[in-house]
Amino acid sequence: MLLVSASYGVPTIEPNAPEDRPALFTQDQIAALDRAIAPYAAQAKKTYPDAKNRFLAGLPPQHKFYLTTRIKDSDGKQEQVFILVDHINGTEVSGRICSPLSTVKEFEQGQTYIFHESEVLDWLITKPGGKEEGNFVGKFMDTYKP
Repeated sequence: MLLVSASYGVPTIEPNAPEDRPALFTQDQIAALDRAIAPYAAQAKKTYPDAKNRFLAGLPPQHKFYLTTRIKDSDGKQEQVFILVDHINGTEVSGRICSPLSTVKEFEQGQTYIFHESEVLDWLITKPGGKEEGNFVGKFMDTYKP
């Protein structure tokens, strides 16, 4: 599913958060990556309901809820991104693309993106001062060598 506008401006991860290091992968490397992240994505999916409930109940001030998913262009190119969550309605998530984009061309950073929870790879709650919860896949990716 998709999108509408960038009317909220470009969301960003907290300045003190660990730095994200994007990388380009071939189709074969993506398949290997999917196998490598499987246990971390499983951990994220197992703990996601609690994180979702905390978001729905209202996070403390300056705490932000992000979900990691992959967005795909019509030509099949894909990119793993952070989505700053604005709303969750049942199993439908609406948020804004937070990651700078380099591969997909049909989307923009800051654009509203709507997707199903089944597409969630990971979750992240950021706190003031750069502390975070979750980010199981992200922490693994910081050490992954294709």
